[in-house]
Amino acid sequence: MLSGGQPVTIVTGGGRGIGAATAVRLAKDGHEVAVNYLRDRDSAEDVVGAVRALGRRAVAVRGNVADEDDVEALFAAAAELGPVTGLVNNAGLTAHIGDLADTPVEMVRKVIDANLLGAVLCARRAAQVMSTSHGGPGGAIVNVSSSAATLGSAHEYVHYAAAKAGVDALTVGLAKELADQGVRVNGVAPGLVRTGIHAAAGEPGRIERVVGRIPMGRAGEPDEIAPAVSWLLGPDAGYVTGAIIRVAGGL
Repeated sequence: MLSGGQPVTIVTGGGRGIGAATAVRLAKDGHEVAVNYLRDRDSAEDVVGAVRALGRRAVAVRGNVADEDDVEALFAAAAELGPVTGLVNNAGLTAHIGDLADTPVEMVRKVIDANLLGAVLCARRAAQVMSTSHGGPGGAIVNVSSSAATLGSAHEYVHYAAAKAGVDALTVGLAKELADQGVRVNGVAPGLVRTGIHAAAGEPGRIERVVGRIPMGRAGEPDEIAPAVSWLLGPDAGYVTGAIIRVAGGL
């Protein structure tokens, strides 16, 4: 929170997995939350209900983060809760597992749009509404990246890894751009986490197949990622910008 009232934070892809866990954690830490979703309204409303049960206000907002008009509508809906002071760029998907040579171009485009273009468009809008140079209250952005950004994810989803590497570049560059405008920009890079992203890509058993790669010997849980996101948004991280925190069990 940077001025009067409670912090208002948008969580993209907030209806499930890491996004849902983050929305609930933020509510526990005093945030009002706008829960963005693309298709599953019921899941998003469940998260809104969980936030409200913690005494915080929340709204579910449908929208495609790769669509400029939807992004503007998302921020407008969030602003009904108060001045937007936070953004969690979490929406994303892998959508397909296999070698890049065997990945259809439309799938490559879909993954890059969701993971990179969506993050860029939402961060751009956040800069417009939060930066003091645009009359905003200041705030913080947390981009959810992936350990794939540095590992490359060969034979699984190189295109996804490339998109997440772009998210890391967005984090570093935008942090410098907004450092003197009251907006901090950081990233969290999860490793293997137990969410529905694997089943959505066509391999529900992926965790069991690859868990042996993790030095800690197990997959992470969404609730283990959310605290890092919340910390980066909060006042205890007031001198942190341009950082990417890896939460990946040693991977």
